[in-house]
Amino acid sequence: MAVKVAGTPSVRRPPRHKHGVLRRMREEWSAYLMLSPGLLLFAVFVLFSIGFSFYISFHQWDILNPDKPFVGLDNYRRLADDPLFRKSLYNTFIYTIFSVPLTMACGLAIALLLNQAIHGRAIFRTAFFLPVITPLVVAALMWKWVYNGDYGLANYYLQKLHVINHEVLWLSNPDLALPSVIVMTIWKGVGFAMVIYLAGLQAIPEEYYEAARVDGAGAWHRLRYITIPLVAPTSFFLLVIGVIGAFQVFTELFIMTTGGPLQSTTTIVYYLWNMGFQQFQMGYATAIAYALFAIIFIFTCIQVRFLYREAEY
Repeated sequence: MAVKVAGTPSVRRPPRHKHGVLRRMREEWSAYLMLSPGLLLFAVFVLFSIGFSFYISFHQWDILNPDKPFVGLDNYRRLADDPLFRKSLYNTFIYTIFSVPLTMACGLAIALLLNQAIHGRAIFRTAFFLPVITPLVVAALMWKWVYNGDYGLANYYLQKLHVINHEVLWLSNPDLALPSVIVMTIWKGVGFAMVIYLAGLQAIPEEYYEAARVDGAGAWHRLRYITIPLVAPTSFFLLVIGVIGAFQVFTELFIMTTGGPLQSTTTIVYYLWNMGFQQFQMGYATAIAYALFAIIFIFTCIQVRFLYREAEY
């Protein structure tokens, strides 16, 4: 239909040719055809797995028993009465509360130092980032050797410095096993936090610091009133992904402590693995998995609700 305004020539929409529409449809179908292998794998190994695991969580699903009766919400009710689940939940919270903030704080401190004009800055950045690209299994085995009670480096150097007088069984002591793993986690993740903070620091205009120096602000005031507020979005990002990753910790605990003495390092994922692949109680294990999903989802929503606005401002 022609649209005509006084004083202007009429404008006609180009006709929609049937061949053009068909050609665009063929192009779209060819794109779907090219994406179909990936979509098929996603549907089978992600969507179907999620749906089937949810179905399993309502059954007493024992791998070795052909009879798999429907039990309704019994697996979820069992979570509330399971002392080992509560213990694993407590250990997971302790691990998260200490590992995530300390990793972020150390990453920010190193980023502030390496953001200065110092000699060998690229070498130091590479050295701090190397643990990030080290395979987690290799790092866990290395730190297991460091913590060895007989010939580990931790005992050797602490005795040389007269910090301890005798060998300490770091990974066999219920009070030291989880803190020892937390130290390893900080060492492994501080390089990633450093790189992300470096990107945030380099995005801060230098004019802000120059104006603060003119007003007589010292290094502490510049850090408090300029650096920390302006890297708040970076901190928010690291906090969210750090909490999600901490709630799913498994590999380092499995390799270094295998649950720890008196379940001192048994986290939710480790307990899930034990129920599913050691006790073969797949129904209860999938219920634990969905409980973990609910916990991560709630904590992520809380962080987004209360911290996102502060980070934006």
